[in-house]
Amino acid sequence: MNSLKILIVEDDAALAHSLKLFLSESADVTIASDGFEGQTLGEDEIYDLAVLDLMLPEINGYDILKKWRNEDHIDMPVLVLTARDALTDKLHGFELGADDYLTKPFHREELLMRVKALLKRSGRLGKDSLLSVGSFVADTSNRSVQVDGQVLNLNGREYDLLIYLLQNPETIVTKEQIFDRLWGFDSETALSVVEVYISNLRKKIKSLTGQQPIRTLRNVGYMFEVEG
Repeated sequence: MNSLKILIVEDDAALAHSLKLFLSESADVTIASDGFEGQTLGEDEIYDLAVLDLMLPEINGYDILKKWRNEDHIDMPVLVLTARDALTDKLHGFELGADDYLTKPFHREELLMRVKALLKRSGRLGKDSLLSVGSFVADTSNRSVQVDGQVLNLNGREYDLLIYLLQNPETIVTKEQIFDRLWGFDSETALSVVEVYISNLRKKIKSLTGQQPIRTLRNVGYMFEVEG
């Protein structure tokens, strides 16, 4: 399982499939084939980046972007992908909160570089795949974590959980968001599995460092607190 999650909102099934193939090497990719589904998935705030088409059935990309930014206050990076290359269209997209703009047709390499740049700029992907928060340094290229130079040994889901928390420091993430992020909407696993993994992760961090940076906010969620 990859630590990064990308949402593709594209009604052209062939293009959406190609995008998924391009991006699946470095991220878990979810496809939404219409505007309503895409807008709804984006509101769950479990994605690190969205690739958003403008011309969509149900709700167009401009309206989705406007709602995400102005009503839902979602700061997820958004790469607008469209056949509309007029300067006025691009400017309107940027005014609504788009982070980058790629015109169809495009080269695979350019898409990948733009996605990588947006993830780095937003802090989702650090320099050379390093994610550093407080005394925690995670290397997403080999799925390793060090705390003050000491190796923190984690299993797959524990690692993914810690990365999600590190990507959202000092931010409340709900149990439902963690579950959807790590296990997926269609998982038959019980929601209580989140508490089990939070507990396991806390024990390992405490045992290695004496720290307890994961705070529980009762009936709300969890927060990774940065020391100092």
